[in-house]
Amino acid sequence: MQFHHHGYVSSDPRVQPAAGTGLDRPTQLPGEVDVLVVGAGPAGMIVAAQLSQFAGIHTRIIDRRASRLEIGQADGIQKRSVETFEAFGFADEIVAEGCEVTQTVFWKPDPLDPARIVRASREPEDEHGVSEYPHILVNQARVLDYFGQVMRRAPTRMQVDYGLELQELRLAEHGQYPVSALLRHTAGEHEGQMRTVRARYVVGADGAHSRVRRAVGCEFQGSASNHAWGVIDLLAVTDFPDVRTKCVIKSGEGGSILLIPREGGFMFRLYVDLGEVEPGAGGAVRQTTVEQTIARARSILRPYALDVRHVAWYSVYEVGHRVCDRFDDVPAQQRGARTPRVFIAGDAAHTHSAKAGQGMNVSMQDGFNLGWKLAHVLEGRSPESLLASYSAERQVIGQDIIDFDRRWATMMATPPEQLGSPEEVEAAYAQITEFAQGFMTQYAPSSITGKATYQHLATGFPIGRRFKSARVVRVADARPLHLGHQARADGRWRLYVFADAARAHEDSPAAALGSWLADAPESPVRAHTPVGRDDNAWFDIKIIYQQPHEAVAIEQVPLAYKPRVGPWQLVDYENVFATLPGEDIFALRGIDRAGAIVVVRPDQYVAHVLPLAARAELAAFLRGFLRPRS
Repeated sequence: MQFHHHGYVSSDPRVQPAAGTGLDRPTQLPGEVDVLVVGAGPAGMIVAAQLSQFAGIHTRIIDRRASRLEIGQADGIQKRSVETFEAFGFADEIVAEGCEVTQTVFWKPDPLDPARIVRASREPEDEHGVSEYPHILVNQARVLDYFGQVMRRAPTRMQVDYGLELQELRLAEHGQYPVSALLRHTAGEHEGQMRTVRARYVVGADGAHSRVRRAVGCEFQGSASNHAWGVIDLLAVTDFPDVRTKCVIKSGEGGSILLIPREGGFMFRLYVDLGEVEPGAGGAVRQTTVEQTIARARSILRPYALDVRHVAWYSVYEVGHRVCDRFDDVPAQQRGARTPRVFIAGDAAHTHSAKAGQGMNVSMQDGFNLGWKLAHVLEGRSPESLLASYSAERQVIGQDIIDFDRRWATMMATPPEQLGSPEEVEAAYAQITEFAQGFMTQYAPSSITGKATYQHLATGFPIGRRFKSARVVRVADARPLHLGHQARADGRWRLYVFADAARAHEDSPAAALGSWLADAPESPVRAHTPVGRDDNAWFDIKIIYQQPHEAVAIEQVPLAYKPRVGPWQLVDYENVFATLPGEDIFALRGIDRAGAIVVVRPDQYVAHVLPLAARAELAAFLRGFLRPRS
C-alpha cells in the first residue's frame, strides 16, 4: 500500500481523503445523480464500490430493505471472486474470516443396503492450481459489508440509501438526465412517500423479479423454474463424519443434499432437494415447513443422526435456468444507433441452480465489468459507445453459465465411479472445477479485447481471460510478491512489460519502449493522460526483468517504469520487478524470452499481447476506445 506522497498520513491509510461528491455528500438522496444503482446485493454493491473511487462521479445506491442484510442467501465465494476482492483491498480479511473448501466428498447409497449412504470418493478442490486463492464459504451479508466499507473509505464517502424501492422507470430520448426513477420510501420517517430521481444511467441489480428489467423490456429466456430447494443454516449435533467438509449426498430414494460447512466452525448449511416443480405448482412447494425439510434431510442422511439445536435461517426457493436476451435497454434493432442508459446485472439478468454456486460470484463479475466502463465514460476517458460492450460481453457469459449449470448438476448427481475411467473423471472434474471457480470466462475480440495475433509471446496469459498472477520479486525492497495482487480497482489500464534478456542499463527493446512511453507524443501516456495529472493516473506500467533482483540496477531503469507522483513529484519505485528463483514467471506463463507487452483491463482481464517493438499497434489499440488528451 502506498501513501505519504500527498503528505504525511498518521491515520488509517486505507481511508482516502474525501474529495468531489464526498466533500459535501447530501444526507438525503438528491434529485439528480450520474448513476443510480437499484439494489444493494452483490452486483449492485461492486458497481457502487468501483464508482465510489471516482470523486467527480455522483453515484447513489438504493435498496428496499430498511437496513443491511443480516443472514441467509448466498455463501460460496469462488476463487475468481477472491481475486476480485484483492483488487478492492479486502481479500486477506475475508479469507481469514471464511471457511476454506479443500475438497468435495461424494456420498452414495450403500450397494449392500440402499437405505443407507456411504462415502464414495473425495475430490480435491483445486488439484491443478488454477489460483493461488482458496475457495471459501462466508455469508453474503459479510461480502456486502466489505464492499460497504470500501465505499465509506473512498473519496466519495458513499453509503447505501436503504428504505427506497423502485416503482417505475421512464426514459427520455434527450436530456442530461434522461432516466427518471419513481421511488417509494419503504422505511423511516418518510415511509410511504414517493419521490423522483433523474439519472444519466441506471443499473438494475434488483434481483430475479427486477422492476428495472421489466421497465426496459428485457426478457428471460429458459425455464422459469425446474427444481425446489429447502435451505437451512443450522446448529446441530450429528454423527455424520464429514459435517465440516463440503459434501454431495445422494440417497437411495433419490433425494440429495448439498452440505456446506459455514464460517465459524459450528454452523453448516443444507441445500435439501425438494424435487422437480411442475408448472404452476410453485406455490405449494414454497409452503414446505422447516420441520418437513429437516425430516427429509434426516431421511437422506440415514444411518446418521441429525439433532437440530437451532435454525439460524430457512428458505424455500425455486431456481430455473434463465438468462435475458440482452443486459441493457437497447433492443437488437437499435444496436449501434444509440447507446445504452439502463443496465441489468446479477439475478436481474440470469438465474441458475444452487448446485453450481454461481449466483453471487457471476453477479459480481457483471458489476466489475460494468463499473469501470461507466467511470470511463462519465470521466470523459472513453466515448459512450464503450457501454455497449457490457451487454455484448456479459450476456454471452450468462448463457455459458446456464449451459455449464446443467452439466454441473448432472455431474454432481452422478457418483464419480459411474462417469468412466479415473482419468476421464479427473479430466471432467478439472474442467468443471475451473469453470465453477470463474476462470473459463473468455471475452471475444472487440474494441477493448485484441486478436490473438501475438498470443504465442505469452501463452499463459490468454487474451480475453483473467490475468493469472505469479510471484515475482520487487527490486526496490527485494520482496517476493504476486504480480497480480499489486493492481487495484482504480479504473487504470495495466501495461505489464516483460523485458527481453538485456539488463536494465543496456540498450534493448524494453528500454526503447520505456523511452517511447515517457516521451513520444503518440505514447498512450502522452496521448491520453489529462494535462496536470500524474503520469500513472490512467496507466499503471510495470516492468519485469528476467534477471534476479540483485542484477537489476534500479537507478538505470527507464523513467517510464518509475513515474513521478503527487504534488512533490516523488519517484514511485514499486513498479520494477525481477524473476523469483525457482518460480520464473517467464517460464510459468509461457512468456517469450524476447519479451512481450501484456495489456490488462481495469477488471483484470487480458486485453492484448504485443511484441515490445509494437509501439504503433499499442497506441492504435488504446486509441480505439480512449479519448485524446485534454
